[in-house]
Amino acid sequence: MSGYLPIVLFLIVAGALGIIIMFVGAIVRPAKYEKVKFSVYECGMPSLDENRKRLNLRFYIIAMLFVIFDVETVFLYPWAVSFDMIGLFGLIEMILFIVILVFGYFYAWQKGALEWA
Repeated sequence: MSGYLPIVLFLIVAGALGIIIMFVGAIVRPAKYEKVKFSVYECGMPSLDENRKRLNLRFYIIAMLFVIFDVETVFLYPWAVSFDMIGLFGLIEMILFIVILVFGYFYAWQKGALEWA
């Protein structure tokens, strides 16, 4: 159990620091906001059209695909670091992983998920 002591101390300090920062923020920030505070700021220019317009659904699909493929490729780094220890089994597993990624990419491409217009 003594091995968990640093983790418990870290969690206690992190939680206390979060609570302290919230209370300091509540004391320091102004109680009444002005209209300018709620306006949309974009590159210093006033907005010319409606700020809450709907985006195309394809934007969200491409963003989700990017996140999925980006997170999955993060798994390549631990494999590359431990390649000496895992040997041929690890190589076959990574080839299978990459093949699944490529099939997923081509499936999304075939379904037109990567087409913007």
